[in-house]
Amino acid sequence: MDIRELSPDHAVSPQIDPSDLPAIAAAGYRTVICNRPDEENPPSHHAAVMAEAAKAAGLDFVIHPVTHPTIGPDTIARQMQVIDAGNGPVLAYCASGTRSSILWALGRAGSLGVDEVLEATARAGYDLAPLRPQLEAFAGR
Repeated sequence: MDIRELSPDHAVSPQIDPSDLPAIAAAGYRTVICNRPDEENPPSHHAAVMAEAAKAAGLDFVIHPVTHPTIGPDTIARQMQVIDAGNGPVLAYCASGTRSSILWALGRAGSLGVDEVLEATARAGYDLAPLRPQLEAFAGR
């Protein structure tokens, strides 16, 4: 498990295992967002399996699969809606954490500013600097 904090209320991670969910709950997370489509995973890590393990650990679990081509205003808005509605810190995961980071960065560019978003993602190990033009466009909305 490789949790990388982007803000006090949100972190991202590469693929987690069902057995990681009790430790995620113990670390204080309350909601887990699955940004990974099932077709990228073996059946042991499909969203339904993860959701069942999350429920057993006392976590809310949201299935919100995205791919790079499907990231857009609707997927960004849904991700932010889940993060903002969380009853505590939220952890989102995908294959590497990059897609989850991009969703957060695009969703927060307007409120935090592009530079702060890029600094937060870089500290977490995600270089999103090439997305500056898109971040600036979303910040201006």
